[in-house]
Amino acid sequence: MDLVLYLFDLFLHLDKHLYTLVTEYGTWSYLILFTVIFCETGLVITPFLPGDSLLFAAGAIAALGALRVEWLIALLIVAAIAGDTLNYAVGHFIGPRALTSNNRFLKKEYMDRTQRFYEKHGGKTIILARFVPIVRTFAPFLAGVGIMSYSRFVVYNVVGGVVWVVLFTLAGYFFGNLAFVEKNFSLVILAIIFLSLVPAVVEIWRDRRQQQNATKA
Repeated sequence: MDLVLYLFDLFLHLDKHLYTLVTEYGTWSYLILFTVIFCETGLVITPFLPGDSLLFAAGAIAALGALRVEWLIALLIVAAIAGDTLNYAVGHFIGPRALTSNNRFLKKEYMDRTQRFYEKHGGKTIILARFVPIVRTFAPFLAGVGIMSYSRFVVYNVVGGVVWVVLFTLAGYFFGNLAFVEKNFSLVILAIIFLSLVPAVVEIWRDRRQQQNATKA
């Protein structure tokens, strides 16, 4: 319970915790942020790590002069692209058996949700998934299982990684320290999380509607 409360406080006050981290660790903060983004995008067992909100908060901290925004963006782009590449490679290594296994790390509901995303958006899923938690972590994995060739994947991966990191980091850099945003940073973080979850919620709702209609038919 204490861990849940700590994680909840960490997400809501990400700016304060991140600023403390940067103050204490200095240049090492870049490596820590790199690792978090790399793991969030590259490991299917860590989809709970902050993504959008962390980029926004890091941009806001950079605007205060605690981090160099150009270094930050460059490193996090590399982390995002490398993370998806690792995820693709793991999916390719495991192969189609990942779709039928009941591994507790590969939750079937997450896999099904990501597959529906692919069916709707095709190859653009790798780019669009960057903005959808959970799907962001599982999309490159499923691509590696056999949905997409690497030559196609690498283009979408690079474009998606660049757009995602630049958009959220610069949003934090230019707007994170406005008086209103600074006073209501927790609400802004919640809004970012809420908006990023909307596509996934809509997909779940549509899927359940289809299942209900199929049952009635």
